[in-house]
Amino acid sequence: MNATQVTEADERLLHTSALRKLMGRPELGSVVGAIAVFVFFAFFADSFLRASSLSTVLYAASTIGIMAVPVALLMIGGEFDLSAGVMVTSSALVSSMFSYQMTANVWVGVGVSLLVTLAIGAFNGFMLTRTKLPSFIITLGTFLMLTGLNLGFTKLIDGTVSTKSIADMEGFPSAHDVFAATITVGGVGFKVTILWWLALVAVASWILLRTRAGNWIFAVGGNKDAARAVGVPVTRTKIGLYMGVGLGAWISGQHLLFSYDVVQSGEGVGNELIYIIAAVIGGCLITGGYGSAVGSAVGAFIFGMTSKGIVFAEWNPDWFKFFLGAMLLLATLLNAWVRKRAEATK
Repeated sequence: MNATQVTEADERLLHTSALRKLMGRPELGSVVGAIAVFVFFAFFADSFLRASSLSTVLYAASTIGIMAVPVALLMIGGEFDLSAGVMVTSSALVSSMFSYQMTANVWVGVGVSLLVTLAIGAFNGFMLTRTKLPSFIITLGTFLMLTGLNLGFTKLIDGTVSTKSIADMEGFPSAHDVFAATITVGGVGFKVTILWWLALVAVASWILLRTRAGNWIFAVGGNKDAARAVGVPVTRTKIGLYMGVGLGAWISGQHLLFSYDVVQSGEGVGNELIYIIAAVIGGCLITGGYGSAVGSAVGAFIFGMTSKGIVFAEWNPDWFKFFLGAMLLLATLLNAWVRKRAEATK
């Protein structure tokens, strides 16, 4: 092997080095940010490092992360969903009211709720692909319709803005164990939503990195016309992504219901922005074609650390939105810088 061949081999090895692969990961910026936030609150909040505090932080992160994962996949696919927040409430309301009014086992209501939320997701995807309207318009319309339906049906059926208690109905204890149980580890209680969250991250990462559907998601987010030209089923992919958001809303909604056994019809408004923020902090681009499920999990974890860290530090919680907005800007700038550095070293 001559000197030229050695140089070429070295360049090929450099091109595939672990450092370059790391620099190319979309969640790198959010991981750096998460470490910074963790160190910050560990220094300023004495109780932040306690096991019970970590449990609280993880729970707060999981309630956001369960929805942030499918929202991140949707954003990688080039779309977003403004109805995601109220869809969670719709999921809980359907389960509660169907079970109570039909005097059925609560698992019947849970099953009906799953069908309804998947149908809402399919409706969003179908309308998007058939009308060619922006996802902003389609899902804003769904957001308004669900907001009205949540309030209107609850008042029509139950006479108030909240549902009746289903805590004494058949199947409630087992459903509570699945969606709202507390698991004790080493004397510290951890909510089962953390397991749901980690499972969704694992499944979503597998889909994105190991399946043909993952290639389709990145392709339609990068350039849907080019993707369609090479045989990618754009319509099916986008509908599937919206149904994924519906699945996340179903899980979150059941947790909401079986944690408190009643649901307020006005809940969920505004949470869709939190899900999008978590995905963006985690490295997803608004323009699509870039991001990861792990990044959305890190973004949700940053949200959980900030929301609870302010409480542990005994600061005025009125400043929470300021810190959240600052983190969004800083994380976006850091992610953009990392991405440019990665592209420059290719």
